[in-house]
Amino acid sequence: MKNPNITLLNTEILSDNWYTLNKVTYSVLKKDGTTETQSREAYDRGNGAVILLYNTDSNTVILTRQFRLPTYINGNSTGMLIEACAGLLDNDNPEDCIKRETEEETGYKISKVEKIFEAYMSPGSVTEILYFFIAEYSNEMKINNGGGLEEEGENIEVLELSFEKSLKMIDTGEIKDAKTIMLLQHLRIKGIL
Repeated sequence: MKNPNITLLNTEILSDNWYTLNKVTYSVLKKDGTTETQSREAYDRGNGAVILLYNTDSNTVILTRQFRLPTYINGNSTGMLIEACAGLLDNDNPEDCIKRETEEETGYKISKVEKIFEAYMSPGSVTEILYFFIAEYSNEMKINNGGGLEEEGENIEVLELSFEKSLKMIDTGEIKDAKTIMLLQHLRIKGIL
C-alpha cells in the first residue's frame, strides 16, 4: 500500500558505476496540511541474504573474514571484517541465494535453512532489505574450502569459532558487523546454543 502523504516527483541517477545512487525528489503532506518538497539520495544495491551456520554438538559457528573497503576508509586499520556469510540475491529468491553463497563462501553445502526475519539495515540511505537465515552444519557438509569466487574478486577466510568466543568478540570489538551481531544475539536469545 502506497503512502498517500508522499508523492515522488523526480528520480535522477547520480551514479551507476557499481550499484545505483539516485537523487529522489518528493513532496510530503505534513500533519498541518501543508506540502513540503524534499530531496534525498538513496543507494540501491539490490536485496541480500545472510546466514549463520551453527553446530549444537560442538557449540560452534561459522563466520568469514574479508577486506571491506568502507570500514577501512572509516577507521578500521586493517579493513578486515568478521561477518556471517552473505550475498546479494542476484535475481534468486532469498533461500536459493543463501544456499549458493554458503557453498561459495564457506564450502558447506546445506539443504535446510530457517528464515528468522528480514530487516532494512541502513534505511536512511540504502534501499536493501536483508533476509536473515540460520542453519545447522556438520563436518559431513563440507564439500570444499570456500573462500568465495575468484571472478568476483573474493578472498574470504572461513572461521569456525566457539559460540562463547564469538560473543566475547562482540564485546572486544573484534566483531563489529551489525548483521553478524544480530544473528549471534538471535542464537543467544532463543537459546539455540
